[in-house]
Amino acid sequence: MRKYSNLKASVAPMVLGLAMVSTPAFAQDQDVQEEVAAGESVIVVTGSRISNPNLEQSAPINVVSGDEIDLRQATNAEELIGELPGVSPGINGSVNNGSGGFATLNLRNVGSRRNLVLLDGTRLVPSSLSSQTDLNIIPIALVERVDIVTGGASSVYGADAIAGVANFITKRDFAGVDMAASFGMAEEGDGQRFRTDVTIGANFDDGRGNAVLSVGYQTVDPVLQGDRAISQKTLFIEGSEIGSGTSVPTRINGAQYDPATGSLVPTYNTFNFAPFNYFQTPLERFNVFGSARYEITDNVEVYTKAMFTKSTVSLQLAPSGLFGDTYQLPLDNAFLTPAIQAQLCARPSNAALIAGAGYANCGAAIADGFELPTTINRRLVEQGNRQTEYVTNQFQIWTGVRGNITDNIDFDVYGTYGESDRSQTRLNWGLKSRVQQALRTDDANTCSDTSSGCVPLNLFGDGQSITPAQAAFINAPSGQTVKTSLSVVNGSISGDLGSESFLFADTPIGFAVGAEYRKYTAAQLSDVASGTQDEVLGTGAPSPSFSGQYDVKEVFGELIIPIVENVPGIYNLTVEAGARYSDYSNSGGSTTWKAGGTWEPIEGYKIRGIYQHSVRSPNIGELFSPVVTGLTALAVDPCAGTNPVGNAALTAICIAQGAPAGSIGTIPVPSASQINATAGGNPNLGPETANSYTIGVVLTPPSVPGLTLTADYYNIKIKGAITTPTPGDILDPCYIDQLASACALIVRNPLNGSLNGGGDTPGLLLQLTNQGTIETSGIDLRLAYKLPTSFGKIGFDFNGNWTEQLKFQATPTSINRECLSYYGENCEPITPEFSFNMRTTVSIGETLDVSLLWTWIDAVSLEPLSGSFGGALDEYKTIGAYSYFDLTTRFSVTDNFEFTAGVQNLLDKKPPNVSSYVGSSTYNSGNTYPTTYDAIGRRFQVTGRLRF
Repeated sequence: MRKYSNLKASVAPMVLGLAMVSTPAFAQDQDVQEEVAAGESVIVVTGSRISNPNLEQSAPINVVSGDEIDLRQATNAEELIGELPGVSPGINGSVNNGSGGFATLNLRNVGSRRNLVLLDGTRLVPSSLSSQTDLNIIPIALVERVDIVTGGASSVYGADAIAGVANFITKRDFAGVDMAASFGMAEEGDGQRFRTDVTIGANFDDGRGNAVLSVGYQTVDPVLQGDRAISQKTLFIEGSEIGSGTSVPTRINGAQYDPATGSLVPTYNTFNFAPFNYFQTPLERFNVFGSARYEITDNVEVYTKAMFTKSTVSLQLAPSGLFGDTYQLPLDNAFLTPAIQAQLCARPSNAALIAGAGYANCGAAIADGFELPTTINRRLVEQGNRQTEYVTNQFQIWTGVRGNITDNIDFDVYGTYGESDRSQTRLNWGLKSRVQQALRTDDANTCSDTSSGCVPLNLFGDGQSITPAQAAFINAPSGQTVKTSLSVVNGSISGDLGSESFLFADTPIGFAVGAEYRKYTAAQLSDVASGTQDEVLGTGAPSPSFSGQYDVKEVFGELIIPIVENVPGIYNLTVEAGARYSDYSNSGGSTTWKAGGTWEPIEGYKIRGIYQHSVRSPNIGELFSPVVTGLTALAVDPCAGTNPVGNAALTAICIAQGAPAGSIGTIPVPSASQINATAGGNPNLGPETANSYTIGVVLTPPSVPGLTLTADYYNIKIKGAITTPTPGDILDPCYIDQLASACALIVRNPLNGSLNGGGDTPGLLLQLTNQGTIETSGIDLRLAYKLPTSFGKIGFDFNGNWTEQLKFQATPTSINRECLSYYGENCEPITPEFSFNMRTTVSIGETLDVSLLWTWIDAVSLEPLSGSFGGALDEYKTIGAYSYFDLTTRFSVTDNFEFTAGVQNLLDKKPPNVSSYVGSSTYNSGNTYPTTYDAIGRRFQVTGRLRF
């Protein structure tokens, strides 16, 4: 394989520079970072399948170098890229109520389904039903750098790379031993993090082969919201302290039990659920990664890779409860007091039911055990906190052969297969059917139905009435498993046409052609409880079992054509084009293509641009997920309380949506800022299309060595987008514009008129459709400069983003909602107009680095169209600009050992307080937005690394 190795010789020093562990100095890493930032040929590995280092690429690429990885002392892959400008928060370790047990990437805030996460340019098995990749499975110890492509990626890697690609590049030809251990904790003494990795690699057979094995273990301890001042109490949008109406003592039909009198009185006690939640979710992960290659001839190499990851993510919520669902309550329940029995009978709707059943009076109905539909709220504090554990087992194997067809043309054929198995186990949640069974009693010790060891449930006490035996009966564990698989076979030929070039260019034309077959399968396997609507208390939506699959056959090709070189006014002019035809078994054929070019009028001053057309087919979850009733965010219900009183038009709307006429004036407010929503997959979905372009400049003036400036304008527009409406897309047209079509998408609780309840309350109907449009645009700016000094050098690396717009329209009749610089229930996660990272590193010789990272987030405001806006406290309506500083020191103790120490959030900047009721619980939690702003506080971390 000598010819193949020689052909790559110009790329190899840069690609392998970070992998050489025998030299402990930091200069090599920084030199590679310089080359990458300056647009050197190492970046073509991700930007294109054409690997000729002399060809210019037009797609902008942001690179997280090995040096940056070391300075960040990251525990997870999400920490390497999640805080980059232009990357919006995905589901990560700061998400507790809304996490699926995995971490996602969300480029440009157009959704984590519209970007790809790759390992060495190949796809990873999805971890979710929506084809999202779990960043927790990336083997950080072997990552050499991360390339983030933000333009022209769909024709290279597939149409689901609409927003771009994050490609984690592993170290090639690693030889030696690399052992590292890292420990960190918050200044408060909690949130400990530990990571250790051992990597062993060796060349064999006179360099013809190489084998690497890396084993890692990581743990992250929790941080409770109750342990931070901002989140010890739950604050409402107008500043008052508020708790959940699912509390103790029990509430019946909106009135609360009074132990002193034995009767129902107006609500006097709510429940503070905030302290039980996590700001940092616990994680334990074990991973193994191995790779090997061998040159079977001078021109042919076989290779293989394999990875296995087991990760456990634990979530915690406040104790479960009976959250306002409707129960059939027997009037002869052993624990009902005479006062409550009389009050239930006197309720007008109940009196009508009793009379309609032929009973002469309440006493006769009680004697006969007549059952009344009753909404019950009771926090099951005796049962303990709700616990959810996600255990993911993922493996993937690759094997292939690559080599040279000629001195100028390479081939690569590989196959990969991976599986992900993510199991969810819930403890201390409780089952509704068991509660219903335990409400039907013969006496205080005997259920009417004694099956399954039923124990009568006493809901009437001061929070200590439920005995361990009663709790044990209703508290059966439940769970589900999500299984996914990916099969890929790929073959490609790439290289250049040798002497074939244009008249005014010496560099030959580069090309790549290939074909790929992929098959995806996914299944959700649930136990009976998890798959039944309303059965598991406090879960929101059920998770019925289902499965689906599809495959895709693709052919692709690329050309890079140097047009003119080294003539006056044109130092280099290159054009490129690429196309990919895809035949999906679920949506038919589609074509994705790109066209672009670069023009360098004089050396070091380059203009580049690329246009891309993408067609994304719906994934398994979007197609086949069952339609179920779950939860969505809403702080203010226009029909709640006294809002409709005296307003005939509003009263009519509320009644038409299913609210009983007698409930007007007393409809409960949304429970914990959440209401019911009914949504699911749609098998009639078609592909969505996207057009995007970038145009920018790359300045590397020869007169200023070490200086690189890149600025790229990007524009993405997605039509026929697969989307669901936001709550505001339904509520505003209904209650403001009084559109009957919008009001018909709101269905209320038939007993009390609220938008909360069980399966009898669909709430908002949020069906997936192809009617959406998404638009975003802005500018990425990168400035890097190395200044030699008498003692070493000073490095500056500025990475910034200005977002021009971020618009979302769910349907043609919905608001074309601008979410830039806004937060709220319709605009999450947060996208600031401006943001940047600025790293300044002072290197003293080759033994000491002192580095300061400045992260800046522009000011944002509460969305004016949010239903929360009118009643929000003024200080909750804006968040000022935020600056965070991280200080890291790295010291080469010996030739083989280095020590790194860092302080994150150096100035201990406190998070903004905006209440817990302006957005969804996924992102707005603990009275702040912990995925955007640091809610944990100052943290310390140290790392020791031994290499030989």
